Amino acid sequence: MTDAAAQAKPRVLSGITATGNLTIGNYIGALSVWAEEQDRYENFFFIADLHALTIPEAIKADDLRRRIREIVALYLACGLDPAKSVLFLQSRVPAHAMLNWIFDCVTPVSWLERMTQYKSKSQGANPSAGLFTYPALMAADILLYQAQFVPVGDDQRQHVELTRDVANRFNSMFGECFRVPDALIRKSGARIMGLDDPTAKMSKSKAETHEGHAIGLLDDPKKIRKAIMRAVTDAGSAVDRENLSPGVDNLLVLHEALSGATREETLDRFDGNGYGTLKKDLAELVLDKIAPIQSRFKEIHGEIGYLEKVLADGAEKAAEVADATLNRAMELVGLR
Repeated sequence: MTDAAAQAKPRVLSGITATGNLTIGNYIGALSVWAEEQDRYENFFFIADLHALTIPEAIKADDLRRRIREIVALYLACGLDPAKSVLFLQSRVPAHAMLNWIFDCVTPVSWLERMTQYKSKSQGANPSAGLFTYPALMAADILLYQAQFVPVGDDQRQHVELTRDVANRFNSMFGECFRVPDALIRKSGARIMGLDDPTAKMSKSKAETHEGHAIGLLDDPKKIRKAIMRAVTDAGSAVDRENLSPGVDNLLVLHEALSGATREETLDRFDGNGYGTLKKDLAELVLDKIAPIQSRFKEIHGEIGYLEKVLADGAEKAAEVADATLNRAMELVGLR
């Protein structure tokens, strides 16, 4: 990509936290979109390893290192191309942590208290300060790169709104520094729900402790088929387009997102069909999509030198952009 071509394209920034095993929800809501849209944007995609530390009781050092290598290999296996996208590890660009502190000092506590993910993750626990303030780190992740768009799942919409508020507050207090970004959310499949509980988002962390909750990108085909065939539906027996329960609707959303069909086309196809037919068809579709990903993953996961080079090259490119933004912010607040 030439400099002129890159400058002509809008910039996007997004990432996935290095916790849990990546699921079909991560693929539909993020990875597949990132890969498909690579040629339209100037892309920065990172692995959020600093965010993984917000619940320290759940982290073991060896597990975190394993997951980082696994995620970068999955990024590549899902079609992200280092020649088209900057792929990097959050912790290897120190500007993230430095700007996070500046934003901690700029962001009102009341803004952080209203964040729904903090409320849900801190229930019944003694949460860390990092869990409370991590939306400010997320704002730093985004604003460092002057991204115009942030492709995220629907559950991250509130975080992008906070990022916009932080950018506007900083710009108003100290002077123009940050571009105010917009969320980029896919129309179908923006929020994939759990197979065992279609009222709750599919969670890569919950997938580790609740069998049948999610479809992991690296799951055995038999496990995938079993999870889909046991997915919660309702007391009925056939798809009724006029009366879709959350469980049936979730299966239909999965199918349309993976097949590329419209909602109407999907409803026309399955209306009146038994749930078993829908589930069998969906299982075959999922396995067809995941098979090449798993094959590519197996090819590159053991190539530690190659994966490390991808991350090292990405960190160098990312730091060049991030450091320029950080230096400007530090000048504006008097730290330079």
